[in-house]
Amino acid sequence: MTIIETTKMTSKGQVTIPNRVRKLLHLQKGSSIAFGVTKDGIVLLPCEVTARSPYTPKEWQKIEKMASEKGEVFSDDGAAKKHLAGL
Repeated sequence: MTIIETTKMTSKGQVTIPNRVRKLLHLQKGSSIAFGVTKDGIVLLPCEVTARSPYTPKEWQKIEKMASEKGEVFSDDGAAKKHLAGL
């Protein structure tokens, strides 16, 4: 492994990626970075982060149905939770 630059960590665990490394990896403001741990140390890689829905297609159908219907008003949170559980 070739060491190109070194840096120090702040009290909050933050480090500045040296300019030479940022240029080598084509990192810019807002770039996403993945960290891997190996037996020899840490691997830093540029990566793409993509959004993934927290809901299944079936859950989205229920949500869309609820959104398209006229809203209901519940007297308390218990009634609302009971309604949601039955969906």
